[in-house]
Amino acid sequence: MTETADRTRVMQFTIRYLSRYCYEADVVDNINALRVRPASTATQRVDDFTLRLTPDARQYRHEDYFGTEVIEFEVTRPHRELVIDALAHVRTETPAEPSGCGWEALADGAYRDSGSEFVMQTDEAPGHRLLEELEGELAETGSPLEAVLLVAELIPGWLEYRKGATYVDSSLAHVLDIRAGVCQDFVHLGLHLLRRRGIAARYVSGYLYTRGADQNAGEQEASGEPSVEVDTHAWIEALVPQDQERPRWIGIDPTNRGLAGERHVKIGHGRHYADVPPIKGVYRGLASSTLEASVTMTRL
Repeated sequence: MTETADRTRVMQFTIRYLSRYCYEADVVDNINALRVRPASTATQRVDDFTLRLTPDARQYRHEDYFGTEVIEFEVTRPHRELVIDALAHVRTETPAEPSGCGWEALADGAYRDSGSEFVMQTDEAPGHRLLEELEGELAETGSPLEAVLLVAELIPGWLEYRKGATYVDSSLAHVLDIRAGVCQDFVHLGLHLLRRRGIAARYVSGYLYTRGADQNAGEQEASGEPSVEVDTHAWIEALVPQDQERPRWIGIDPTNRGLAGERHVKIGHGRHYADVPPIKGVYRGLASSTLEASVTMTRL
């Protein structure tokens, strides 16, 4: 990690996304849409990206409705294995310190134009006791920015991080009933709370280079290239009104109780998880399949 003259922290990563599907018998017409290329933003730059497919297939690239790059391909001939191997070199910077203004700014036309689509609720759990308590705490905040920062602090105190407690299609009501979930569930709860307050908020999919892995890298730390295997991560970008400026998207990570920073590598965003799955596809054939998948981040 390096620092520029204005104390902005800069990190560089190599990220490898590797998925291997094995089929019990031949399959054909294997059609897939990938969202694995890191995004280009004001604080993130993609220096290189390559995608290798086995069997080889023609790649078609476009941006989806929300601006995330989608890579589509189709393997028409019979095959029993599909390997997706993506490699990216990414440079990230610390976002500027967040600032904001009062609640009245949410009624401004510029704010509504910038974020109206991300104010609409997508997962309701009406009348749930836990929601009422959380919404009550947010009601006491003095500005949208305070509410956004409080969401990142509140949720880890109310939900237990527990792998296997939920599925990708688990409802918010189920998450609240068991008071447990993974990063996706933490984000969906945060989105609900912010949108209820009239704050535009969107689901962000990407990767997080974990601090724990950085601290325990041992001999790899000395070599300058610590690597760690990570899961796909999720966090929130909330649109915060600014004083005499355009509203600004600010990243918060409710799973880790804080702001998103230079260790977060963004792939894309949408209204909820279903808008930015890493891979989505179908194939023709009667064979069942098994999947081996991994994401490795190496700090350069």
